[in-house]
Amino acid sequence: MNICTAIKSLVKYAIDNDMIKKEDEIWAINSVCQALEMDAFDECESENAELQDILASILDYATKKGLCEDSVVYKDLFDTKIMGILTPKPSEVISKFNALYNESKEAATDYYYKLCCDSDYIRRYRIKNDLKWITKTEYGDIDITVNLSKPEKDPKAIAAALKMKATSYPKCLLCKENEGYAGRINHPARQNHRIIPMVLGGDDFFMQYSPYVYYNEHCIVFNAEHTPMKIDRSAFVKLLDFVEKFPHYFVGSNADLPIVGGSILTHEHFQGGNYEFAMAKAPIETKVAFDGFDDVEAGIVKWPMSVIRIAGTDKARLVELADRILTAWRGYTDEESFIFAETDGVPHNTITPIARMRNGKFELDLVLRNNITTEECPLGYYHPHPEYHHIKKENIGLIEVMGLAVLPSRLKNEMALLGEAMVNGEDIGANEAIASHKEWADMIADKYEINADNIDDILKKEIGIVFTSILAQCGVYSRDDEGKAGFLKFIKSVR
Repeated sequence: MNICTAIKSLVKYAIDNDMIKKEDEIWAINSVCQALEMDAFDECESENAELQDILASILDYATKKGLCEDSVVYKDLFDTKIMGILTPKPSEVISKFNALYNESKEAATDYYYKLCCDSDYIRRYRIKNDLKWITKTEYGDIDITVNLSKPEKDPKAIAAALKMKATSYPKCLLCKENEGYAGRINHPARQNHRIIPMVLGGDDFFMQYSPYVYYNEHCIVFNAEHTPMKIDRSAFVKLLDFVEKFPHYFVGSNADLPIVGGSILTHEHFQGGNYEFAMAKAPIETKVAFDGFDDVEAGIVKWPMSVIRIAGTDKARLVELADRILTAWRGYTDEESFIFAETDGVPHNTITPIARMRNGKFELDLVLRNNITTEECPLGYYHPHPEYHHIKKENIGLIEVMGLAVLPSRLKNEMALLGEAMVNGEDIGANEAIASHKEWADMIADKYEINADNIDDILKKEIGIVFTSILAQCGVYSRDDEGKAGFLKFIKSVR
């Protein structure tokens, strides 16, 4: 479509999706024209095209006119600038969210999530390219995703980023100053980004949605201040405050130590959403009791990692017990179970906490974590072991802990090549692109009768089995009698 039709269609899209009003049409057309350095507009009819196609026409015009480099990074900066023109102001978004919240909490989040998608902050046409499937295990249905929605930087953008002067604004990708920020080559544009304020545990926080949605309504809840991640009593208070405000959402925090923590430890934040993970569905395997907390239900969860679940109607009581468990775990050493609170002054023990509401009760899952390293496992003993690095080498953070594998994009191509090679009987070790999978592929070949019709399903199933094994490796207590005895020994130590 020509540029005028594209602009008209984009403005109609914004009106149809309640981003702007019909009365804003001429202003919106002129504002987009200004961004495109057009001093005239030819009246035309709009087309009912997909947003991706409309933006593609606008980007094609911008690159031909020299307004934008023909590169995915530069195009993302430019089309975000265009969408920012049509995205409601923060005050309007907050006002509408609060008005809806007073009527229905779900209606408020539904509105906000739809806006984040309609404004192209969440690029739905990229998210749909992610590979997703479910693997059935003894612990329930484990979710697997190969993330393809985050665009790769091209060499031109990488070279430009290296020449840029260092800047500390915004301090990180989570800071509130990202709202409306124009972006740069090494920092995404956020003109169409809107955040919702709230108070958690007496501190100012904001909620946003993740632009790379790993599950339904994947949100991020972050401190208004750029302050480091810390798991302590106040973190439990904040998590429970959030699920009280949004009982249809869960919320959890990455741990606060390297290896077992998330990718951003410099800014306190939690992740939540409207989704029930396999871990949340997992039952209590062994009921336990803590002295002085007869009013709190507690137990060990049937899960490959080491999880204590506590539940009750009184937030303060859950916070008190969670704090006691955390304090005990921070200083806990059990050499027989290969658990050390610290070595050479470096602390190792922390917790990954997850909160939810269930049947009118507050519920906290406390996942015991330890980041000790060994000569055989220099990246972490309670971390994916080297034999599984061909599938996943990265940290096991909150999302993976709950039962969703976020796997690297390289696997899409590698699994395609591996499947073809296995069906054709090729020498996998001779192909550099898939040689790391040889031992695993040999095991699979011995296990199944492989053909072109079943190889994809077999590889998906086996990837899920690998991920479940990785979760078990990350559990500080093994899933056997010896591990159970060690787990109960720790629980008895909590005072």
